[in-house]
Amino acid sequence: MVHKPRNTLVATGVYKYSRTQVVTKRILFKRKFTVKTTAATVVANKTVEVKGAKNGGKRIIAVAKAPRFYAAEDVASPRKHRKHPGATKLRSSIAPGTVLILLAGRYRGKRVVFLKQLESGLLLVSGPFKINGVPLKRVNQAYVIATSTKVDIDATKIDAQLNDAYFARPKAAKKAATEEAFFEGEKKKEPLAANKVALQKSTDKLILDAVSKVEHLRQYLAAKFSLTKGQAPHALKF
Repeated sequence: MVHKPRNTLVATGVYKYSRTQVVTKRILFKRKFTVKTTAATVVANKTVEVKGAKNGGKRIIAVAKAPRFYAAEDVASPRKHRKHPGATKLRSSIAPGTVLILLAGRYRGKRVVFLKQLESGLLLVSGPFKINGVPLKRVNQAYVIATSTKVDIDATKIDAQLNDAYFARPKAAKKAATEEAFFEGEKKKEPLAANKVALQKSTDKLILDAVSKVEHLRQYLAAKFSLTKGQAPHALKF
């Protein structure tokens, strides 16, 4: 459990309690700390014999000598931490079928239907493509506005192929730059794979069947969101 710090910042560089007061509050002077010694630290030094009558006969030296030289520049070392990133928590206002407004990217201002949350924490959404031209894509929930409008879709019918691996781009093989390749110009964009087109159509059909049951919902999804003069986003109810 994370506790609130005892000492708080009053102003820049000025804390509420002094170091002595913090020690008193933590009762550190009553706690007993034990230092664990390992076999390596115990055998840190060794005794060697020294010849000569006036040299004492023996001398204690370190087992591992310190290096004579050091790096001219600072060597970066990874910072130790015990924090592990957990699964991204989905906002309470977002559920399968919720209509979202995109705030960034190529399709900003478009309304999309939320399908499910992927393992990466990103949201899987679709326009659908037939209504407003937004295909199946991943978006960060920080860049969407959740509206109160919902489309009645069954999340269990969404194809399991729609995951993070589905959106992974194939790595193109690196080719040596040649004069012929320079004059060829830009290559034509490859058409979308047939299986992805079929998956887009099947997913859109699932959404379109639900949209057709609600009056004016198709026009609502096709309309682009925008603000007019005098409208405050924080005062609007979406």
